[in-house]
Parts: sequence; structure tokens; C-alpha cells
Amino acid sequence: MISFRYHLVSVAAVFVALSLGLVLGSGYLAQSVSTAGGGGQDGDEGLTSFEDGFAARTVPGLVDGTLEDRTVVVLTMPSARAEEVDPLVETLEAAGATVTGRGALSSTLVDPANRQFAESVAEESATDVESVTAAGDAYTRVGAALARSVVGEGARDDQARTISSAFVEGELLSWESEPSDAADLVVVVAGPGRSGDAASALGPMLTAIDSASTATLLAGPSRSSLDGGLVAAIRDSDVAGEISTVDVLDTAAGRGVATLALARAAADDNGDWGTDRSADGAVPQS
Repeated sequence: MISFRYHLVSVAAVFVALSLGLVLGSGYLAQSVSTAGGGGQDGDEGLTSFEDGFAARTVPGLVDGTLEDRTVVVLTMPSARAEEVDPLVETLEAAGATVTGRGALSSTLVDPANRQFAESVAEESATDVESVTAAGDAYTRVGAALARSVVGEGARDDQARTISSAFVEGELLSWESEPSDAADLVVVVAGPGRSGDAASALGPMLTAIDSASTATLLAGPSRSSLDGGLVAAIRDSDVAGEISTVDVLDTAAGRGVATLALARAAADDNGDWGTDRSADGAVPQS
């Protein structure tokens, strides 16, 4: 059951967004997407500075404690940008989470042309993992193996490290900071580029990762929910409703939205939040 405190946090987040004049859920961000970049500030550096400053003062208080005692691993898609991932990690930590590690999924991994190779790496490194051997789809097996490597409780065991090493050696995954402990929550970060065929690989992988974890979130910048974007593709796919999504990661307030969305997903309440292209509005509410 969602606590009264969490209800207040969610409602407060809505009013902060409205008071800023951002009107996240009524079209401002969607209408101000620049064709030159991923941001939603319409090229006005003064407005961007104001929003960043205000969010820096308010978001930590809004998310405080919402991910207390949670462990999170962050995985990035090839087009994800450090300027969005770095502050997201900081916000997750401000919410009380322990970020166990940060890894990058390679373009080789999510290119369906390499499906057989990725599947063989997963199968050979996880021969005794039932979720891998029982999966009927190649990328479900890949996702199940990846999940076995990073999801769980306590220290990662030999099996987890073996799978991770195989993925790294196969250039399917690289670690900025490899976790020593497993995580119960997973955040996958998309970039602003077009998804191409990557969505067909990511969808089954997300499903497998979500099945193994307490919750999984896909978060990206506003452009990721435009036609051709990865968030848009996942929202329109067979896994829609199973995986929570956020499409405002290119704003300071959006990192708070992503954090609140992950907390809601951890409470078994998935949804899509962010711009007016998001089915559930601007900010998670109880």
C-alpha cells in the first residue's frame, strides 16, 4: 500500500510542476522540442537555468526517502547521453537508493542482425540458469542472462560475474562501474536518436529483466517519445503496460519524475509519465 507520505510527495510534485509554469502534462514540453537537440526548453538558456536551479532546490525534497533501502542498476542504450544519466544517478541516490553499478549496452547487442551471436553468448554463459534455457525467444534469453548477472540480493555470485564477463568479452556490454552487489530495480536509459531495429531487441529483453527484478523503468529525453524514438516504440509494443516509461529525462524536473516513476513501479504500479504523449500524465500520482 502506498503510504500517506508518498501520496503527499506525488501531489507536491504535481503542484511544483504547475507552479513553475512548465505544465508538463498539458503540452509545453511536447510543443517545445527543438529539432536541433533533445531538450524541452525551446532554446531559451535563461529559462533552462531557472528550471535547473528551481529543480535543484526542490526535487531532492520531493524524492527524499521514496527509494530508501532500494538498490538500482543503471543500464544505458548506445545513444544515451552522460549529461542526462549522471544527474539521474544523483537523483536516485538523493531518493535513498544505492546505485550498484552503471553499464552500457552496445549497439552490437541491440542490433537484431547479431541476434544469434548475442543468444549464443547468453546460452553459453548461463547454461544452468532456468530462465535462460526455458525462454522461447532469443532476446528473452539474452535479457534473462543479463538479469541474472545484475539482479538479485546481496553480493553478486560467481554465475553473475561469469555472465557479465562473457557479455563484456563479446562486446555486448561495458561497465563504467561494475557492481559488486546485485540490484532489485533496473533503470534503462534511452537516448534521443531514432530506435531503428533496436526496439525489437529491447522489448523482449526488458520483459525478461522486469520478470527477474522488482521493477524496471525505461527513461529517455523528450525526443525519445516522438515517432521513431525508443520510448515511443516500447509504448507501442507488446510490452506496453508491463514496463514503466518516462520521456522527460532531458529536464532537471524530469529526473525527479523518473525517480518517482521507479518508486511507483516498485510498488507494482506501472505507467507512462512525462510529456503530453504520456498516457498517465506529467507526474505519478496516487
